[in-house]
Amino acid sequence: MPDAPSPDAPSPDEDGLPQLPVAGLGRRLLALTIDWVASLLLVRLLFSQFAYGSTESAGATMAVFAAEVIVLTWLIGCSFGQRLVGIRVVQLDGARLDLWRSVVRTLLICLVIPAVVFDSSGRGLHDRAVGSVAIRVLPGYVR
Repeated sequence: MPDAPSPDAPSPDEDGLPQLPVAGLGRRLLALTIDWVASLLLVRLLFSQFAYGSTESAGATMAVFAAEVIVLTWLIGCSFGQRLVGIRVVQLDGARLDLWRSVVRTLLICLVIPAVVFDSSGRGLHDRAVGSVAIRVLPGYVR
């Protein structure tokens, strides 16, 4: 059952986007880099038997990355890297993403192309596919 938006949720503008600033490309790339490096380090610690750069290491890194982003985006609205750089991922009505939306969005990010093709509002195809938007968290914005 989807979460209903809270009474203090931002009202959508004429494009259906919340009236909060969409996170910029630089901020999103920094968050992605942080998540990827954290995944690499975790794989090196947990799977030291895999040679760095091997197929096994690459597969494990992708799996750790996907699991981290899916679970954290679903539970707290942002991945580890997004949290550090002040990004939150929400549905267009401001509600938290459902598990299925988090899974589909992350799998599309892992395919790369949907994540690098943007519309005029700065949303990638992965966000458009699941009805989400990555927003910049403003100081004092508590959700």
